Amino acid sequence: MTEPRRRLDQPKTPRGLRAPKLSADAVGTAAEGIARFFGTARYLFIQTVLVICWITFNILALGVWKFDPYPFILLNLAFSTQAAYAAPLILLAQNRQADRDRIQSEADRARDERAIADAEYLAREIAAIRIALGDVVTRDYLRSELSKLDGPSPRGREDREAS
Repeated sequence: MTEPRRRLDQPKTPRGLRAPKLSADAVGTAAEGIARFFGTARYLFIQTVLVICWITFNILALGVWKFDPYPFILLNLAFSTQAAYAAPLILLAQNRQADRDRIQSEADRARDERAIADAEYLAREIAAIRIALGDVVTRDYLRSELSKLDGPSPRGREDREAS
């Protein structure tokens, strides 16, 4: 048995930093959860309480304890970082929702086409039945034709024969 040839122009393993392999569904699901949380009153309340506590502590703290003095640059940096991550996560969640909406609308369109085809088929079948029934002899028509041939109705003849 011969050993399979190895490519000598490519290394066995890629070099350098590699990003961890993440499932697109797992990242999307997490992004949707975060985006949903950002849109709640609970999030706004928590963030408001956090900002009030941050500002109050840094204004009332004495000397050494002030880790973010008046212009609150660290707080501003935290908000900027949060916004930098929140925007792409919200966009990712919106893209996933748009994909779900597109798939749902395609399924709705296919179902509507089947319903229209079924309705057209049933309309053709009903029309065929009406045409076929137009050729069927009815009881009244048969009696009228027999009365034309014999004179009195068939019942009248049976009554005469019985007497």
